[in-house]
Order: sequence, then C-alpha cells, then structure tokens
Amino acid sequence: LSGVRDIHADHAASHIGKAQGIVTCLRATPYHSTRKKVFLPMDICMLHGVSQEDFIRGKQEKNVRDVIYDIASQAHIHLEHVR
Repeated sequence: LSGVRDIHADHAASHIGKAQGIVTCLRATPYHSTRKKVFLPMDICMLHGVSQEDFIRGKQEKNVRDVIYDIASQAHIHLEHVR
C-alpha cells in the first residue's frame, strides 16, 4: 500500500495484524456469546476448565477471566515482537 518493501516492516505488520485479530475476537466474545457461539481457542479454555457454555451463560469466575487473560497475553506478545 505505502510502497515500502522491507522484510522488517512486513514482519512487524504481520505481528500487528495478529494482535489486532486476537483483540477483535476477544472484544466480540460477549456479542457472539449472546448468539450461542464461542470462537475462543478450546485448548486454552480446557486448560482452565472452562466450557463454551460458561461463556454463553456470561460467567465471570476467575477461571473464565484467566482464559481471557491468557488469550490477551498472546496479543501482547505479538506487540512486544513489533517493538
């Protein structure tokens, strides 16, 4: 788009895109949950003993918050790579 051809810029843009995708997914979770859909990684949910039903019911226990924190941490890691 900007005409920049640089492998480092491409790498940074890739990480920014991944971070944005993760954040968008997290921000949309309440919306999707009201429609009985959960698009979060089930491996992380299972690690914390959280089911899709927990999100659909809007539970906010510590283990549910821990799932969100772990996923958000992945976005943070991508931003750290950019820096």
